[in-house]
Formats: sequence, structure tokens, C-alpha cells
Amino acid sequence: MTNREFFIRRWEEEYPTFLNVFQALPKDKPDYRPHPRSRSAAELVWLLVLEEQACSGWIDAGKVEWRETPPPNSLEEVITAYEKAHTQLAPRLKKLDDNTWEKKKVQLIVGGEVGHYELPLGEMLWAVMFDAIHHRGQLSLYIRLTGGKVPAIYGSSADVRLS
Repeated sequence: MTNREFFIRRWEEEYPTFLNVFQALPKDKPDYRPHPRSRSAAELVWLLVLEEQACSGWIDAGKVEWRETPPPNSLEEVITAYEKAHTQLAPRLKKLDDNTWEKKKVQLIVGGEVGHYELPLGEMLWAVMFDAIHHRGQLSLYIRLTGGKVPAIYGSSADVRLS
């Protein structure tokens, strides 16, 4: 199995877990944030939408100008946008060959500058997946702090026992 194939497998296997976490967020608290400097629950999920869209942008154009926009008004709309971005990225990933994965340099442009955000496509996509998993962990804490039930992520949680 190549690195590209392993990435796609992990990306597909992580997807239902992301949706489980998003669905566990209290729908009546999209603006919840544990600290004034923290992103709200809706903003965190929206960030993951923007990251999935960026992945498509790197595959298509090789560079992404990062612009954060405000999320839609409801968590349901944000989750739907995530599902759409994920669905749009899937065929792009599956069309990649190993040479493009390993050799194509892509750029993340922030504030008009590339900075240290130029990497081979595969490395950039792995970095995004790790960042998304990090933010999913944050969201699991938001669920706990708002009285929700944390779903199983990499095994049982205090609320959901896997057999």
C-alpha cells in the first residue's frame, strides 16, 4: 500500500467519526466557546469545511489563498457543507497518482505570503488531516462541557461503550 493509498483509506475511515462528533454537538449551542479566545463550535466545524475545500484547491490549482469566512447560521447547515466538501474531494483524491502525490508542490498563501506553507501535495494533505483530527478533539471537549454525550472516537468513550 502506498502512502497515498493509506491516506485515502484513513481519510475515508475518519469521515464517519467526524460526522458522529458533529452530530453530538448541541444544536442549540452553535456559538458555544469554552474561552473568549476559542472558536465557537460552529466556527470549528466550519474551519474543517474550509480545510476540505482547500484540499480540493491544492489538487486542482496547486495553491490556496486562505480566507476564513463566517459559518452559516446553524450547525445543520455547517455539517451539510462539510458533507458536500468531503463528497467533492473524494473523486479528486482517487484520481491522484503517486508521482503527483509525492512531487507536486502546493502552496498555502496566508496574508499574501507563502511563508513555510509550501509542501508536496501528500504532505500538505496529511498536515490537514492531522489538524482536522486535532480540532475534532477540541469539539469532543465542547460536547462534554455542554452536557452532551461524547461518541466513540478511537474506542469507547465515557458515554459510548463499544463491544
